[in-house]
Amino acid sequence: DVDVDVLALVNDTVGTMMTCGYDDQHCEVGLIIGTGTNACYMEEMRHIDLVEGDEGRMCINTEWGAFGDDGALDDLRTEFDRELDLGSLNPGKQLFEKMISSLYLGELVRLILLKMAKEGLLFNGKVSTALLTKGKIEMKHVSAMEKYKEGLSNTKEILTELNLFPSEEDCIAVQHVCTIVSFRSANLCAAALAAILTRLRENKKLLRMRTTVGIDGGLYKTHPQYAKRLHKVVRRLVPNCDVRFLLSVSGSGKGAAMVTAVAYRLAAQRKQIDATLAPFLLSLETLREVRNKMRTELEYGLKRETQASATVKMLPTYVCGTPDGTEKGNFLALDLGGTNFRVLLVKIRSGRRRSVQMYNKIFAIPLEIMQGTGEELFDHIVQCIADFLEYMGIKGARLPLGFTFSFPCRQASIDKGTLVGWTKGFKATDCEGEDVVDMLREAIRRRNEFDLDIVAVVNDTVGTMMTCGYEDPNCEIGLIAGTGSNVCYMEDMKNIEIVEGNEGKMCINTEWGGFGDNGCIDNIRTKYDKEVDEGSLNPGKQRYEKMTSGMYLGEIVRQILIDLTKQGLLFRGQISESLRKRGIFETKFLSQIESDRLALLQVRRILQQLGLDSTCEDSIIVKEVCGAVSKRAAQLCGAGLAAVVEKKRENQGVEYLRITVGVDGTLYKLHPHFSRILRETVKELAPQCDVTFMLSEDGSGKGAALITAVAKRLHNVGQ
Repeated sequence: DVDVDVLALVNDTVGTMMTCGYDDQHCEVGLIIGTGTNACYMEEMRHIDLVEGDEGRMCINTEWGAFGDDGALDDLRTEFDRELDLGSLNPGKQLFEKMISSLYLGELVRLILLKMAKEGLLFNGKVSTALLTKGKIEMKHVSAMEKYKEGLSNTKEILTELNLFPSEEDCIAVQHVCTIVSFRSANLCAAALAAILTRLRENKKLLRMRTTVGIDGGLYKTHPQYAKRLHKVVRRLVPNCDVRFLLSVSGSGKGAAMVTAVAYRLAAQRKQIDATLAPFLLSLETLREVRNKMRTELEYGLKRETQASATVKMLPTYVCGTPDGTEKGNFLALDLGGTNFRVLLVKIRSGRRRSVQMYNKIFAIPLEIMQGTGEELFDHIVQCIADFLEYMGIKGARLPLGFTFSFPCRQASIDKGTLVGWTKGFKATDCEGEDVVDMLREAIRRRNEFDLDIVAVVNDTVGTMMTCGYEDPNCEIGLIAGTGSNVCYMEDMKNIEIVEGNEGKMCINTEWGGFGDNGCIDNIRTKYDKEVDEGSLNPGKQRYEKMTSGMYLGEIVRQILIDLTKQGLLFRGQISESLRKRGIFETKFLSQIESDRLALLQVRRILQQLGLDSTCEDSIIVKEVCGAVSKRAAQLCGAGLAAVVEKKRENQGVEYLRITVGVDGTLYKLHPHFSRILRETVKELAPQCDVTFMLSEDGSGKGAALITAVAKRLHNVGQ
């Protein structure tokens, strides 16, 4: 009825090092010279092939007593070493130990004295029964005979007890034998220790090293000359190491307690870290709930009476078909979604040699234009178009144009889009609430140099679906998983109550980033999600996007790291200035840190570049935090997508659906695990759907041209 938790199994040599390490932070070697001999030391993880990981250090128990078992010491071993080995319990094993430790030194002395007596060099050639008996001379006798002043008298007394009657010359000779045997032991031990110290210095790439060796063992402690001899030889062998020898007190007991204390501290830390990250671990049941709630919100967004209050807006795009392969011609595409603006010429060829060729030019949008008037912004856009047309030599041609406008828009038709509100740093006046296509047409008229047929205003998610739809007719869903997160899909017209007509299909831009803004997923939002939301430009809005998109994942990680640091689990409990900076953790760092190919040493470098001075343990924890946040993002994204593919399956009234999803976005493309986890989640939550994921190639440019081409084709068919 005693509650005991066994936390650590400890070797006595390691215990010795840990005991001394408690008193001296420089102690990184443990040495036992007693009944047996052994050494341990702190080795770089990158050199330990037997253990996973290459950052930080681990204590290696050398078990050096077996050095020489392969014959490496044969040229040093004497006839006495061989005789001793043959009479031992383990012949051929622990040969180095048999030349050093106190268990064997007394026996070596006995064998030498026996031979000398037999050859008439000692005791007038007389041999006693005691001298012929194995184990009669012990290490305590050798130590006593080597004592500085009373050594000779001790020698006489010990030899007399062995029924030998020594002369004074015999006593001097026997004392000399003892000295040679123990001195060789100290020399060999010093040589092996020098090898370890040299390795430590080279590992650290130092010209000169300061270190401490923790020592225990009866031979070192009780022999009158041993410690002095060992220290002297070590310093001669490694003159570029400043070595302190520290005597261990109860290494086996105190050291075991030290190791256990460290293990206990790490176990307690592990519990705290697990508790912090537990809310990010989503069960299958929780993911099913998210899928079902998303499904409900999709329906609300399509119905006339609930659309106004729906968090998933389900915006009609008036894109009523996907490419069928007959599209052909030259098209212009514009792509406005950030500080750069692209103009593209897209040449689409149909028939057996179907192809899409693209030519584009990138133009900067200066800050004063982004935040000036709407007229200035659209005049700048038209100036860029004029430069491109001249550059391509097609200024006179009236080409059909698709405009990818990656800002929230409410569309009344395929070529009408009213700007709901600027994002991404744009603040141009007199634009919000206005039709951006009309503003572009007005700017073209003002310039009065060329005319363009503006056929479609395009959302980038729809462009992604159309680009993949050109390659795969089965593609009826588009997914963006990058800075932002969104999905579009082809919906049956009869289900879209906010648009007239029941025939055919129309692409719905879900704008699913707002999912949960009504509180329906508050049960899975953590305190870190709430902190990120409160510090954002649009508190309370786009809650689902803030849990799944690249723009916010790094900020969630930063909030967790601050909390763990406050708990004393990271960065020595010190919150650095850089960690206080919002936005320091970009998603690209998450992708780099989580890469399977990246060693912890490189993770540490990334953290140091961010101004975070981290240890090996810190790097492991940061990697774990990044993994928890990105895994949850991928699972939530997968749960939302499962709702969409299940809706498609039910729309078609089939038991089993095969469908392709066109995907774009840096999170999906560049993160080492996001795409895999997302696919696995969809498979788990929509088991009756066989979903193929296809990477989109330039959804904003090529996609805009294809939407324009499809719109022209459908318009001609209608006429």
